Amino acid sequence: MGSIENLTQNLASRSPMNTLEPEEFRRQGHLMIDFLADYYGKVENYPVRSQVSPGYLGEILPESAPYNPESLETILQDVQTKIIPGITHWQSPNFFAYFPCTVSTAGILGEMLSTGFNVVGFSWIASPAATELEIIVTDWFGKMLQLPKSFLFSGGGGGVLQGTTCEAILCTLVAARDKNLRQHGMDNIGKLVVYCSDQTHAAMQKAAKIAGINPKNFRAIETSKSSNFQLCPKRLESAILYDVQNGLIPLYLCATVGTTSSTAVDPLTSLTEVAKKYEVWVHVDAAFAGSACICPEFRQYLDGVENADSFSLNAHKWFLTTLDCCCLWVKNPSALIKSLSTNPEYLRNNASETKKVVDYKDWQIMLSRRFRALKLWFVLRSYGVGQLREFIRGHVGMAKYFEGLVAMDKRFEVVVPRLFSMVCFRIKPSAIIGKNDENEVNEINRKLLESVNESGRIYVSHTVLGGVYVIRFAIGATLTDINHVSEAWKVVQDHAGALIIDAFMSK
Repeated sequence: MGSIENLTQNLASRSPMNTLEPEEFRRQGHLMIDFLADYYGKVENYPVRSQVSPGYLGEILPESAPYNPESLETILQDVQTKIIPGITHWQSPNFFAYFPCTVSTAGILGEMLSTGFNVVGFSWIASPAATELEIIVTDWFGKMLQLPKSFLFSGGGGGVLQGTTCEAILCTLVAARDKNLRQHGMDNIGKLVVYCSDQTHAAMQKAAKIAGINPKNFRAIETSKSSNFQLCPKRLESAILYDVQNGLIPLYLCATVGTTSSTAVDPLTSLTEVAKKYEVWVHVDAAFAGSACICPEFRQYLDGVENADSFSLNAHKWFLTTLDCCCLWVKNPSALIKSLSTNPEYLRNNASETKKVVDYKDWQIMLSRRFRALKLWFVLRSYGVGQLREFIRGHVGMAKYFEGLVAMDKRFEVVVPRLFSMVCFRIKPSAIIGKNDENEVNEINRKLLESVNESGRIYVSHTVLGGVYVIRFAIGATLTDINHVSEAWKVVQDHAGALIIDAFMSK
């Protein structure tokens, strides 16, 4: 008994430190907001692409964690001097690489609130508001996109907020796999075939590997410039017929609205007609361009989605909602649930047993999940449909402007038609005297990209389309305006001029 009393006294005298004292949290929180506000105020002054060398941070940080506490002021000073130089500034208005990863005041504040609550909403009972708000905002967003009612909770389908498109594709692929194997037998997994185009994001191939699809049964169907790199329905059907004749089982098609390389849009109506003949699950990946379809003038690109089984887009790309936030809608939630659910005793509860609630743990890979719906709810309410449409239209308008600048300079060409807010261009062969070989032209454009990026003034990325090296100019950063686009074009022109002269002198 005495030992228990001693233990009680020891514990009372050594109570754990309070790491969440409200007033100190308030003070440090203000410091952090001020730090971020200052960062956004001067972000365009930093080199857009980090200029550090590999291993730089290990050379300037201690080898071991500190034994004694350090103040937030000291830590933020190190962020300024040591971390920021190693950041590629995705929020710079001069960032035109890859695709945008937009932020907004509403998105950040919603993320902050979600982090502050720090709930783990794996099931309804774990935090009812987290689940029910997600149901509401995914239905709101689905209605903004004019998705068929069959994709909404109100129509028997439903939406879920995943981390990224990679997760959305994997979850739907696993659901399709298991549904098919229940019909054909589990020992037929080696016969299942997945289809996409050679322009489909690499997430599809990665998901197929994880899901146990035989690598020999992954079909990346060739596209061509003549069709603007769309997936051809006839080629798809030919591939399916060939597989059927060889005893294989067509399983899954990933069609894309806004491919990574060129923002090509696959013909959904024709593709889904082919797929349904052979009972193929159709997933539509609209990671970047899907957000634009809240605008009536872009909604046409989703025509045919009514015949798909699942649809996803990344709100963190072009919808002012911070990373990560991938919106996935499915027509048949039970297909996901049958593949992804687990029900251990320690998670059992009356609400789940009644089948009257949604347990999102059964709609995703992980058990734990963040309260992502808060930040999407903040964005939808803070800006409204009207302002969100104008935000997207503003970027499309700037892309049209940039496209016009390229067209006016006879040294350059737009390689594929612009559909949204990205322009694919290059120095054209006729501008490089004595360098008519395609490989040489590609090399000049590669040097242009590296030269521009090394300057730190802007950041662009590249792709290869039909053997042609292309520079991708993707507009979409929250802080970008028309002046940044004009200045970016001047940077491109200046560096191109120097390279063209060098090429002429070396011929």
